[in-house]
Amino acid sequence: MYRYDDFDEAFVRNRVAQFSQQIGRRVEGALTEDEFRPLRLMNGLYLQLHAYMLRVAIPYGTLDSRKMRQLAHVAETWDKGYGHFTTRQNIQFNWPKLTDVPAILTALADVGMHAIQTSGNTIRNVTADHFAGAAADEIADPRPYAELLRQWSTDHPEFQFLPRKFKIGITGAPHDRAVTRSHDIGLQMRRGPDGSIGFEVSVGGGLGRTPLIAQSVREFLPEADLLAYVEAILSVYNMLGRRDNKHKARLKITLHELGRDTLAALIEARFEELRGHVPETLGPALDRIRAAFAPPAFRQADTAVHEATLRVDPLYRRWAETNLAEHRDAGHAMVTVSLKAHGATPGDASAAQMRVLADLAEAYSYDELRISHEQNVILPHVHKSDLPVVHAALLRAGLATANVGLVSDIIACPGMDYCSLATARSIPIAQAIGLRFKELDLEHEIGPMKIKISGCINACGHHHVGHIGILGLDRAGVETYQITLGGDGTETAAIGEKAGPGFAYDEVVPAVERLMLAYLDLRTAPGESFLEAFRRLGPAPFRAALYETEGARDAA
Repeated sequence: MYRYDDFDEAFVRNRVAQFSQQIGRRVEGALTEDEFRPLRLMNGLYLQLHAYMLRVAIPYGTLDSRKMRQLAHVAETWDKGYGHFTTRQNIQFNWPKLTDVPAILTALADVGMHAIQTSGNTIRNVTADHFAGAAADEIADPRPYAELLRQWSTDHPEFQFLPRKFKIGITGAPHDRAVTRSHDIGLQMRRGPDGSIGFEVSVGGGLGRTPLIAQSVREFLPEADLLAYVEAILSVYNMLGRRDNKHKARLKITLHELGRDTLAALIEARFEELRGHVPETLGPALDRIRAAFAPPAFRQADTAVHEATLRVDPLYRRWAETNLAEHRDAGHAMVTVSLKAHGATPGDASAAQMRVLADLAEAYSYDELRISHEQNVILPHVHKSDLPVVHAALLRAGLATANVGLVSDIIACPGMDYCSLATARSIPIAQAIGLRFKELDLEHEIGPMKIKISGCINACGHHHVGHIGILGLDRAGVETYQITLGGDGTETAAIGEKAGPGFAYDEVVPAVERLMLAYLDLRTAPGESFLEAFRRLGPAPFRAALYETEGARDAA
């Protein structure tokens, strides 16, 4: 993985010193909150419902044991003993004191971490496939390109005050595990006719109050043109993006207002102006970065212990069925560690659990961890002979929940428990759904299911692209939950359809239960997923079940 060089180190240290002075001036009263706000947002510090929140960057979701241990140290020294992993592959600390933030940032800098550009109207953390560099279906590891974009975009003088926040997602596999088409720029790796690497470029994706799927503007962009083309997109957006209304300031609105063809023509024209000015050092720089992501020397060993444990241990077998994924090396597996224990807060990990994950990564995963946009942690390179030992350690730490990709593996924003923008609670809904389906013992029978919950229309819980999306709203002072059906965050991306009237807080779990039971009754065979059944049948039978009307079977 990439490690900071002297320039990175000096840059981060200087920013910590600068922001520490600004915090001192705020504490002394020399800066008002209005004056301090843009300064703290540039450094990832929010003022939430009850306290400040610090969002720490984990670029493209990759970190090592040293970084994870430092996050644990921050959690128990300056917070309440835990951290919250987010859908942008970052971590948030929800309870830091303002006067402690300089010490936190200094501790992060000690291990090559920071909170720069995790907020504000700038280019946010570039996200990537959480299986990058390990997946069997991957064309190439996308993280070197994500790191190139990180270096290019950090403190870029032209793009520090964009009309609105800007998000880039990248994947190196045909199967999109990075929800790239919900981003302002989505990059999906392709092979050219000659076998060369390039990207299909999509623009104008985004969720929130106006959810839109990104549209393709380049079917194949050679890798050498990546920076020039991304800069062209940003340049056009920076000039034309709406600054009169923050709700219409995203690139998706510019795309909607201009149309795909006009926007694509403007991007191409700007690209032609820029492409000759890309530094000649780009190729060598990318080569140096790519070298930092060279795969480990995968060891060879007998996998018999794994296969034997599968035969004799049903708990292990169930975990293996859901939490393991195929690795590029047949002797290894990718382990997804669920942070969604039934009844727990999705995405939260205690300091003790972070240390367990760090120890496991160091001992069994070539010192690598990943954070997924689904708020789980991945050990990307575990030899199959070590899987029983890893599983046993995860069991002891409360981290062996066998539910990855199932009903209780829910994405949920912090909602009204923490966020000052939220209009309803998210976490208790996720907890209640998880506990109910554990009680019913139906998760494995139901199979693949993406439930995503947001506590307001900003859609931080990605509810629009959930197979079942749940949006919490305030209706005359009462929490009301709107349900959408048929959303998809993969390469077949789609925005979910609104099912109908909203539900009261205590009606949501029974409504989801009715949906699941109807799906089990309506599917053609156990192999047909909920999303496949929804696309085959349409919304009518699911709405009938949801609102307990007659004719659910007839509508099929």
